[in-house]
Amino acid sequence: MSSEDKEAQEDELLALASIYDEDEFKRVDSLQGGETRICLELPQNFKIFVSGSPTECLQNSGFEYTVCFLPPLVLNFELPPDYPSVSPPMFTLSSKWLSRAQLTALCKHLDNLWEENRGCVVLFAWMQFLKEETLAYLSITSPYELKMCRQENGQSRTSLFPVNSELDGCGAAGAATAQEETLDERAVQDVESLSSLIREILDFDQAQQKKCFNSKMFFCSICFSEKLGSECMYFMECRHIYCKSCLKDYFEIQIRDGQVHCLSCPEPKCSSVATPGQVKELVGEELFARYDRLLLQSSLDLMTDVVYCPRPCCQTPVMQEPGCTMGICSRCNYAFCTLCKMTYHGVSLCKITAEKLMDLRNEYQEADEATKIFLEQRYGKRVIQKALEEMESREWLEKNSKACPCCGTPIEKLDGCNKMTCTGCSQHFCWLCMGSLSRVNPYKHFNDTSSPCFNRFLPV
Repeated sequence: MSSEDKEAQEDELLALASIYDEDEFKRVDSLQGGETRICLELPQNFKIFVSGSPTECLQNSGFEYTVCFLPPLVLNFELPPDYPSVSPPMFTLSSKWLSRAQLTALCKHLDNLWEENRGCVVLFAWMQFLKEETLAYLSITSPYELKMCRQENGQSRTSLFPVNSELDGCGAAGAATAQEETLDERAVQDVESLSSLIREILDFDQAQQKKCFNSKMFFCSICFSEKLGSECMYFMECRHIYCKSCLKDYFEIQIRDGQVHCLSCPEPKCSSVATPGQVKELVGEELFARYDRLLLQSSLDLMTDVVYCPRPCCQTPVMQEPGCTMGICSRCNYAFCTLCKMTYHGVSLCKITAEKLMDLRNEYQEADEATKIFLEQRYGKRVIQKALEEMESREWLEKNSKACPCCGTPIEKLDGCNKMTCTGCSQHFCWLCMGSLSRVNPYKHFNDTSSPCFNRFLPV
């Protein structure tokens, strides 16, 4: 190796290391070579369309995805001793989403660039071409179709061929087979299957978007300060951005209050909801466990065939068989009626407590005919009729009587003075202020000038 070539190689490698970060350029210490990972600059709303051959059944087949980034082209190179004065760099060019025919076209153009710049270093020119001109050079536009094709070349094998109007065509397997003989050995298609490629494309796109987000500054409209994206979080649906510190406080308050369905975007009138993964990232393990438990419970509450064990110390969810009113807890083996939540009573009517009579009466009065029939079968028509009569009696007493201040017996005043005597406990009391009166002189209350009922013994 001449001193001029050695110096040129060292200068070029040092220059590339200073221009690109470690994710884009890595030098191999054992020899004069390295690896460059080149991410293409995609136009906005770039779409990839996934399809499979008629003989394949792919879950993701026929789907269209919008991506901001595609997995990089990987250029591995080794510099010969007489580079750049005589020989070009030795290299391989690999990709996960370009076919070997497309990679072959790129390899040939890299050779042409060397011929145009023979005697000069060429790696930077190669990398700039691949980064800025690959899409235009291969006539790739959106939507870009990825398709699995079967080829015959001595033995049966399946390969991935992204479809391009000029370079590839899955509809013509014979033409693709003929191209196999002219494919460049330096062109490497680094893909196992279409499903794995889709997963790698989407994972890489998500990772790159997160990397870009983390490096930018954003304004939080809660604390009114600018922070790095790595200190912020955005809601998936609306893309509204807030700092993690503010969202952490907001989420913790809602979870402690049991409002697990209210972890929505703070923006007014925005209905976007945080994902469980975002909640887990911000709150502690104890609060997330509470969030997870309440979220599960609220989901079970919406299921009509799920009831809870009525024992306060258990509360285990129990699946209810269609048309059956018996539930058996899988945890404590308690058999209960799924209607009244009491011990299972077979075909006997559900018993109702006095506290629930008014609720039953209101439910019965507002129900349609089908619901009324169901309630009569559940509690019995006589029980419901009794509930209606008792509620009517209670309402009448509330309107037409007052309770004795001593024993609470309902007293109705038909006529006479305002000094009343309870029929239950014989206590004297004032009908106007409901105060208890002296048994010795009950009339003193009406003759006392300081009394609110002074001189009001007789009704006006």
